[in-house]
Amino acid sequence: MPLPSSIDDAIVLDGDSVFLAHPMPFSYPETLGYLTRSNEEVLHRVTDDGRILKLLRIKDLPLLVELAHEPDRDGLRIRCLSGSCASERLREAAGYVWDWFGLDADVEAFYRMAARDPVLSPLILRHSGLRIVGVPDLFEALCWSIIGQQITLSFAYQLKKRFVQTYGDSLEYEGERFWSFPDPAVIARLSADDLRPLQFSRNKANFLIGVAREVAAGTLNKAQPELRGGFDAAVVRLTALHGIGPWSANYALMRCLRYPEAFPIQDAGIHQAVRKLLNLDAKPTLAQLRELYAPWAGWEAFATFYLWRSLSD
Repeated sequence: MPLPSSIDDAIVLDGDSVFLAHPMPFSYPETLGYLTRSNEEVLHRVTDDGRILKLLRIKDLPLLVELAHEPDRDGLRIRCLSGSCASERLREAAGYVWDWFGLDADVEAFYRMAARDPVLSPLILRHSGLRIVGVPDLFEALCWSIIGQQITLSFAYQLKKRFVQTYGDSLEYEGERFWSFPDPAVIARLSADDLRPLQFSRNKANFLIGVAREVAAGTLNKAQPELRGGFDAAVVRLTALHGIGPWSANYALMRCLRYPEAFPIQDAGIHQAVRKLLNLDAKPTLAQLRELYAPWAGWEAFATFYLWRSLSD
């Protein structure tokens, strides 16, 4: 079948499953590599044979899906495992996956730029087809950016797991339990004292609850003109939230709102990757990072994702 230019061209419904054709380049193994970077991940499960199981909430109802790659057809088979398998819910599930795996992005344009760059060119050859694996839900993206502030990635995953398993919804399937991210309305009703036993600092607890209250009240959502009207306006809107600084805002703009110029310059992973790739004696300064990233203007988010990936090389 011809390569899809949009999700409307990509979906073929088939009983209790939907086939989602993916544009090229796309690497399913690279995607799995990112999804399996932590054993503490609680929001999806990757099987030994490479299938992905994830509990979604579609129209406020649970839907457990299984994703399997069909490389001979350049696509993904999304199968309904539990919950209503109505065609409109399968379409929404396919839309989630399209967003989650960044299938709308013009990766080839990034590659044309990166192929001329001495730092990025080896990375795009080594990890060809890697796309920015995103966080489609804005509340989840902002929570993850708050949880990850000033702690190690491994501890951030532990905190997220406790948060999800305490306040998220779950579903049991074939003896295993699957979880979805907490509803903002649930978190909005909490106090900081409720989150402290999970090892959240009081500040982080208040930040999470504050964002939850904005989302639950409808004053913050992904479709807002302030978030869709350009990168600078989106940064202003997010950094107006209590607890969302430039790093958290750029993280959410990169992984949820899909701004290619998003650049979380304070990110420790960027610093580690650049120090490793350039054989620096110390972590780079912000001035050095700005100089390095200058030729990548407009593609900072993609460069960042590939730098993160290089940490596993």
